[in-house]
Amino acid sequence: MADISSIIILVTLFVIFGVFLAFDLFGRNEKYSYLAYIVAVLPVNYYWGLGNDPLVAYIILFILWDITLLRDTIGIYRKKEREINEILLYLVLGILVQIIVSAILPEIDAYSGLQNKTENLWFFWLPNVHSAIFTETVVLGFKVAATLMVLLVIIPLIIDIKDEEATLPIIIIFVAIFILPFLYLSFIWIPEQMIVLTFLFSVILFIILLIITKSGNE
Repeated sequence: MADISSIIILVTLFVIFGVFLAFDLFGRNEKYSYLAYIVAVLPVNYYWGLGNDPLVAYIILFILWDITLLRDTIGIYRKKEREINEILLYLVLGILVQIIVSAILPEIDAYSGLQNKTENLWFFWLPNVHSAIFTETVVLGFKVAATLMVLLVIIPLIIDIKDEEATLPIIIIFVAIFILPFLYLSFIWIPEQMIVLTFLFSVILFIILLIITKSGNE
């Protein structure tokens, strides 16, 4: 069980995330609020480093990203200086930082115990959502949080480009960007049908983009 010092540090790291999450409320007219996507990895990895369930840690991380994406989705809907390209950029940076941490942290002698509930994928120590060591409730929570995160990336994209001009090649590029997220969602839900589901999701997104955008030749 974590001691009082560890709990205080953990709470402080969550507070730091909250500062960047609500950074716009300070009225500083700066774009540091996007750093919330990167700062979110700090409390989550500290929590994981204390020896807690890695899948629970990732649920927390996805929830923090979901909250941040919801904030930015509302910002795009209200036309409040939110750009989908910046949202995607900082989210991808946050994901890359987390992947790097997953390769480094369990290799440190003091944290080698973190390898127990994760599996080594190339250089990275990641939890296998299909492993029997995780309870069904935790696994379901992980799947829902991950699915919500992908949806909260697609929704601001749809809001941002609705009624905008987009040629067929641009639409295809947009769909291609989401192939990896669709592959991951298909893997965590029904790995046996991963390719088929990814193809289905891609076609659905393609149709939606065709409906909400203009070719510019109307």
